This record gives sequence, structure tokens and C-alpha cells, in this order.
Amino acid sequence: MSWIPGLYKSPLRYPGGKGRIANYVKVLMLENGLVGRDYVEPYAGGASVALELLFEDYADVVHINDLNHGVFAFWQSVLTATEELCERVASTPVTMREWHRQREIARDPTAMLLDAGFATLFLNRTNRSGIISGGVIGGKEQSGEWKLDARFNRTDLIQRIRKIGRHRSRITLSNEDAASFLHPWLKEDAPSAFIYLDPPYFVKGRGLYDNFYGPEDHADLAALVRRLAHPWIVSYDAVPEILRLYEGFDAVRYSLSYSANTRGLGSEVMFFSPDITQADFPPSGVPLDELISARMAQSGLT
Repeated sequence: MSWIPGLYKSPLRYPGGKGRIANYVKVLMLENGLVGRDYVEPYAGGASVALELLFEDYADVVHINDLNHGVFAFWQSVLTATEELCERVASTPVTMREWHRQREIARDPTAMLLDAGFATLFLNRTNRSGIISGGVIGGKEQSGEWKLDARFNRTDLIQRIRKIGRHRSRITLSNEDAASFLHPWLKEDAPSAFIYLDPPYFVKGRGLYDNFYGPEDHADLAALVRRLAHPWIVSYDAVPEILRLYEGFDAVRYSLSYSANTRGLGSEVMFFSPDITQADFPPSGVPLDELISARMAQSGLT
């Protein structure tokens, strides 16, 4: 039973803990008859939710998209140059000298995709909170308690990359603006899909993402979401500006633990399309036994 929950983690680290709501997304799919549909993520980042849904057979195909060139280059390398990427993970020294070199590659818009993809992975695993433009773990003098290789477990990263590579036939990858990427699902005759949007947050987006959104961008996205012809959910920071944009949709508030800059509880909100019924648990707190029971019932194993 490949759907039993496991540690299917992305090779990329991202602040905000999106992977922590993966079990909630699974329950939504079970309780709303969405298992087996295509799964769509316009803001993939680490694609942690997409990977769990794929590996556990909640989704037949996952469509991931990210406008950031480095993130796209990483996923393209995973899917089309799996062993070459793994070789770099295995052989590249994790030193400050290499960190400076990889940072320059990441800044070079003419870098080859494999070079840019590995640079993204290297900086993601050696920078604080995985932020590509952030500071290195342990500081440039490496005087901190943790050193830059603290999150660079070569064996584990290679295993994760190869696992994703084995599922490449069920993954589509795009490097588009979210509005362009979502265009097919504005039509009801597109293959049945379930869409999860996790846009750059209203308040923290400027500090965490290269492609951050201004107020008009958030408003344009909300207008587009209202036109989607397939079931969707949207997660955001629960600020008044966002609550107004999605007024009229069912919503649930919850908290996740942040790791970027400061630790604490962030106030989040999830909005639901009218054809989705909320689960009985908060997005960040689905009991594992409840998830397993729900999947067994759906599979006729009870």
C-alpha cells in the first residue's frame, strides 16, 4: 500500500512549512472525491505537497510550476539530468569557497540549466532557512554553532532526487507566470484537476521570494482564482488585505511554525472553492491515524 504516509521530503528547504499541511490536503481529496485527479501547483517551490500526493497515489499526475529560474532549473535537472545532478551532490565540496562560487552561478542569468539547478540546491541547503539570497549557515566566518554543511546530507539528498526521477513520467514542469500556467484550468473541459495555490505572502513575500507580489498582483490573482473551473484551495498569511480579496469564500485560520528570521506562530488562512467541503481538522494538525483510516475506507479496506 504505497499510500501509507511516509517521509517523502523534497530536496529543497522552504520557510513557512507548506509540507506540514500535506496530510490536510490528502483528507480534502479523500472527503471530496478528488483522489486520482491531476494535481496542480502554480507556486511549486519545494513541491513537498505535490511529491507526497504523487508518491502515495492521491494524484495520478502532478503539474508543478515556478517562475523563479533557479527553482525551475533545479526541477528540470532532477527530471532530465538525474544522475548528473546526483554526481554533483556526491562530489562537490561543501566549503565557503564553493559557496561563493555557487552564489555567483546562481546570479548568472546565462548559466546552463544543470549549473543553475545545482547552485539553487547548494545554496538552499547551505543558507539559513533555505533562502537563496540569504546568509550562509554559521556565518561567513563559520563561527556559529552550526556550519554550512549542517543541512547537506549527500546520501539523503541523492535518495530523494533519484526517487523523484523514477516518477518523471507522472510529473509535468513549467516555468511560467501563474496566470499563464493556470489558463488551461479556466476551462471545464480540461482534465479533472485539484489546484493548490500558495502565492508569495502579502507581508513576508518581499523578504522571502525573488518574485514577490505587490497589492495589485494579489488582487489580479484573486480575480483569476474566482474564474477557475476546477476545485481549488489557496493558502495565505491572514492579513486584512487578503481576507478582503477572498471575501465570500469559506475559510479556516490556523498557525504554522516559521523558521525564517524569527521563530513563532504565523497566522495563516486557507480559502476553499465552493465545491469543496472543509475537513474536520485544522490544516496543520491532521491526526495520522485519522488519515490512514480515511484512506482505508476510500480503498474499501475497512
